[in-house]
Amino acid sequence: MVRDRLSDDAWEQIADVFPPPAAVGRKRKDPRDVVDGILYVLRTGCPWRDLHEEFGPWQSVYHHFNKWASDGTLDEALGRLVAAHVEVGEIDEDLWCVDGPHVRAARCAAGGGKKGTPKSQLSMR
Repeated sequence: MVRDRLSDDAWEQIADVFPPPAAVGRKRKDPRDVVDGILYVLRTGCPWRDLHEEFGPWQSVYHHFNKWASDGTLDEALGRLVAAHVEVGEIDEDLWCVDGPHVRAARCAAGGGKKGTPKSQLSMR
Protein backbone atom coordinates (compact mmCIF):
# COMPACT_ATOMS: atom_id res chain seq x y z
CA MET A 1 0.00 0.00 0.00
CA VAL A 2 2.83 2.38 -0.80
CA ARG A 3 0.64 4.82 -2.69
CA ASP A 4 -1.56 5.29 0.38
CA ARG A 5 1.33 6.49 2.53
CA LEU A 6 3.18 9.78 2.87
CA SER A 7 6.48 10.01 1.04
CA ASP A 8 9.67 10.21 3.10
CA ASP A 9 10.16 13.85 2.04
CA ALA A 10 6.64 14.80 3.13
CA TRP A 11 7.07 13.05 6.46
CA GLU A 12 10.36 14.85 7.13
CA GLN A 13 8.57 18.19 6.68
CA ILE A 14 5.92 17.43 9.31
CA ALA A 15 7.56 14.90 11.67
CA ASP A 16 8.39 17.46 14.35
CA VAL A 17 4.77 18.69 14.50
CA PHE A 18 3.66 15.55 16.32
CA PRO A 19 4.50 15.25 20.03
CA PRO A 20 7.38 12.97 21.09
CA PRO A 21 6.52 9.80 23.02
CA ALA A 22 6.16 10.10 26.77
CA ALA A 23 9.06 8.91 28.92
CA VAL A 24 6.77 6.63 30.93
CA GLY A 25 3.80 4.46 30.09
CA ARG A 26 3.16 1.97 27.36
CA LYS A 27 4.96 2.18 24.04
CA ARG A 28 3.19 4.50 21.64
CA LYS A 29 2.31 3.65 18.05
CA ASP A 30 4.55 5.28 15.45
CA PRO A 31 2.95 8.66 14.60
CA ARG A 32 3.74 8.15 10.92
CA ASP A 33 1.52 5.06 10.84
CA VAL A 34 -1.24 6.97 12.63
CA VAL A 35 -1.02 9.87 10.15
CA ASP A 36 -1.05 7.43 7.24
CA GLY A 37 -4.15 5.78 8.74
CA ILE A 38 -5.90 9.14 9.08
CA LEU A 39 -5.05 10.07 5.51
CA TYR A 40 -6.25 6.67 4.29
CA VAL A 41 -9.67 7.13 5.91
CA LEU A 42 -9.98 10.70 4.61
CA ARG A 43 -8.86 9.73 1.11
CA THR A 44 -11.00 6.62 0.68
CA GLY A 45 -14.02 7.59 2.77
CA CYS A 46 -14.07 4.19 4.48
CA PRO A 47 -15.52 3.91 7.98
CA TRP A 48 -13.03 4.07 10.84
CA ARG A 49 -13.89 0.50 11.80
CA ASP A 50 -12.77 -0.72 8.35
CA LEU A 51 -9.27 0.73 8.71
CA HIS A 52 -6.53 -1.78 7.82
CA GLU A 53 -4.71 -3.40 10.73
CA GLU A 54 -1.34 -2.15 9.46
CA PHE A 55 -2.25 1.35 10.63
CA GLY A 56 -2.97 0.13 14.15
CA PRO A 57 -6.23 -0.21 16.04
CA TRP A 58 -8.90 2.03 14.52
CA GLN A 59 -9.82 3.35 17.97
CA SER A 60 -6.29 4.69 18.48
CA VAL A 61 -6.14 6.27 15.03
CA TYR A 62 -9.57 7.86 15.56
CA HIS A 63 -8.54 9.12 19.02
CA HIS A 64 -5.40 10.76 17.59
CA PHE A 65 -7.40 12.24 14.70
CA ASN A 66 -9.83 13.91 17.13
CA LYS A 67 -7.04 15.09 19.42
CA TRP A 68 -4.82 16.46 16.64
CA ALA A 69 -7.73 18.06 14.79
CA SER A 70 -8.89 19.91 17.90
CA ASP A 71 -5.47 21.13 19.04
CA GLY A 72 -4.35 22.36 15.61
CA THR A 73 -1.66 19.74 14.97
CA LEU A 74 -3.22 18.58 11.69
CA ASP A 75 -3.69 22.18 10.56
CA GLU A 76 0.00 22.86 11.17
CA ALA A 77 1.01 19.74 9.24
CA LEU A 78 -1.27 20.65 6.32
CA GLY A 79 0.06 24.22 6.30
CA ARG A 80 3.63 22.97 6.05
CA LEU A 81 2.85 20.54 3.24
CA VAL A 82 0.90 23.13 1.25
CA ALA A 83 3.66 25.73 1.73
CA ALA A 84 6.25 23.29 0.42
CA HIS A 85 4.22 22.64 -2.73
CA VAL A 86 3.54 26.34 -3.25
CA GLU A 87 7.28 27.12 -3.04
CA VAL A 88 8.05 24.62 -5.77
CA GLY A 89 5.15 25.89 -7.90
CA GLU A 90 3.25 22.60 -7.93
CA ILE A 91 0.06 24.23 -6.66
CA ASP A 92 -1.34 27.74 -6.77
CA GLU A 93 -2.08 28.99 -3.26
CA ASP A 94 -4.95 31.18 -4.54
CA LEU A 95 -6.79 28.42 -6.41
CA TRP A 96 -8.63 25.71 -4.51
CA CYS A 97 -11.19 23.42 -6.04
CA VAL A 98 -13.69 21.16 -4.37
CA ASP A 99 -15.15 18.62 -6.73
CA GLY A 100 -18.34 16.68 -6.19
CA PRO A 101 -20.39 14.70 -8.70
CA HIS A 102 -23.65 16.09 -7.37
CA VAL A 103 -25.13 18.00 -4.51
CA ARG A 104 -28.46 16.91 -3.13
CA ALA A 105 -31.01 19.47 -2.16
CA ALA A 106 -34.38 19.08 -0.52
CA ARG A 107 -37.44 19.40 -2.70
CA CYS A 108 -38.35 22.63 -0.97
CA ALA A 109 -35.07 24.19 -2.11
CA ALA A 110 -36.60 24.62 -5.57
CA GLY A 111 -39.45 26.63 -4.10
CA GLY A 112 -42.05 23.86 -4.22
CA GLY A 113 -42.67 23.69 -0.49
CA LYS A 114 -42.77 20.71 1.81
CA LYS A 115 -45.53 18.14 2.10
CA GLY A 116 -48.31 19.33 4.31
CA THR A 117 -47.29 22.97 4.09
CA PRO A 118 -50.44 25.07 4.23
CA LYS A 119 -51.03 27.12 1.11
CA SER A 120 -51.22 30.85 1.36
CA GLN A 121 -54.75 32.18 1.46
CA LEU A 122 -53.75 34.94 -0.97
CA SER A 123 -52.75 32.46 -3.68
CA MET A 124 -56.13 30.67 -3.54
CA ARG A 125 -58.15 33.72 -4.62
